[in-house]
Amino acid sequence: MRLSLLGSQPGALRRLLLAPVGVLTCGVFGLAWRVDRFGQRERAAPADALVVLGARVLPGGVPSGALFARVEKAVELYQRGLAPRLLFSGGVGAHPPSEAQVMRSLAMRLGVPAEACLLEEQSHSTEQNARFSAELLRSLGARRVVVVSDPYHLLRARQYFRLQGFEVATSPALLAERDMNAVDRFSWTVREALALLLHPRVLLARPPEPPADAGATRGA
Repeated sequence: MRLSLLGSQPGALRRLLLAPVGVLTCGVFGLAWRVDRFGQRERAAPADALVVLGARVLPGGVPSGALFARVEKAVELYQRGLAPRLLFSGGVGAHPPSEAQVMRSLAMRLGVPAEACLLEEQSHSTEQNARFSAELLRSLGARRVVVVSDPYHLLRARQYFRLQGFEVATSPALLAERDMNAVDRFSWTVREALALLLHPRVLLARPPEPPADAGATRGA
């Protein structure tokens, strides 16, 4: 009897160890599917500002493909009249100048007036994009924003801006090189899913409650 129990233990232990691994794997890939599907859909709506999240700057201040695609998309939304201003968010990476400065220069070349452009040049992460941008947005009285970034990035970005108290719509830069390359698209999407699972407070962030005066206005 004792030998039989000992013989069955390795299999039981293996199953015990494999069960949480299976659950985690299903969770990661299930959320990765959600991240990908969310990012592919256009959700832009009229807002107080378009927030464009930075990406890599190449040597000589040249915008990377991802950076160019994000700015191009934001300029399109601006020219459609979705918001009166653009906020470019991104600090200095491996190569100066800041991502925000490079984005502004590119937007102006595409026809956006300088007075419609705001810069946030301190951030080096999505959380900082949201936190530092929020300070500028609040000073303008902004409540609704459209966040522009690569598709894989949009769900997590939306959640961070929600934590800052904003109503958030999203708009994907679908021509970004990481979206066009299937292998990179998969790897970046899985990475985003892992980042969300490791930060449940971000994953579970809810939209802000409407201001009390909005309800009173509707009641009137």
